[in-house]
Amino acid sequence: MANLKEIRTRINSVSSTMQITSAMKMVSAAKFKKAQNAIAQIKPYTAKLDELVKIISFTQINEEVENPFNLNTQAKNLLIVPISSNRGLCGAFNNNIFKRTEKELLKYSKNDVKVFPVGKKSYEYFNSRYEILQYNYAIFDNLNFTNSKNISSELLNLFLTKKFDAIKLIYNEFKNAATQNIKVENFLPIKIETEKNIESKNYIFEPTIENLIKNIIPNALKIQFYKSLLDSFASEHGARMTAMHKATDNAKQLKDELKLNYNRKRQAAITNEILEIVGGAEALKS
Repeated sequence: MANLKEIRTRINSVSSTMQITSAMKMVSAAKFKKAQNAIAQIKPYTAKLDELVKIISFTQINEEVENPFNLNTQAKNLLIVPISSNRGLCGAFNNNIFKRTEKELLKYSKNDVKVFPVGKKSYEYFNSRYEILQYNYAIFDNLNFTNSKNISSELLNLFLTKKFDAIKLIYNEFKNAATQNIKVENFLPIKIETEKNIESKNYIFEPTIENLIKNIIPNALKIQFYKSLLDSFASEHGARMTAMHKATDNAKQLKDELKLNYNRKRQAAITNEILEIVGGAEALKS
């Protein structure tokens, strides 16, 4: 019967695990929906801002206006910003970020590149391997534009003060709950647009293009960074939903197998007891 007791203990343990994974899936589903709605709301705004930045970047070349955000210099000092989650249990979500960042870092000398990890898991991984400039892992505990702007403003300052010639973001781009794509995004300097459809139009800027560069481009970059955080946040919870769904299904399957094994052993134990009783009765008769 001790063996049956061990199986019962395992069944109870698996049941508890199944409840936890199911609850985590539900929590992630709620957070995923919230992040998904935020991305849907911000997409039209980012699309228009991106279009405006393309127009400005093209026009400033023709009018020979200096734009500090797209200075065409060779990147000697690079800052990489790997964006991870604060927590685990989300499949290969964080490992994919680490692998892609490592691949990017191998292209440069350690003296020429620094890491600015965003997310607790990213900090824990890179802190012992590379020189960490700064880190921020509280952002995902309360993700909003105000908190995001604090980080993006710091990144802009690092570029404008020429401490770094280029800044790259590495994050999981959101596609759907089951699919996340690793994206390496050139945050700064911004790409200079030379599309023909922009060239063919004659734009009038009020008050001046210099003012637009000073005000609109920093705002566009801050929105771009915030969207990358939203993408990562939605991808994280999509990955966790998938992982917890699989874990719950596996736990249910294991529980069913344990129950079947328990019933078989219990039936065998009862059968043996009956045989012993019958054998004892027959022995008394004889």
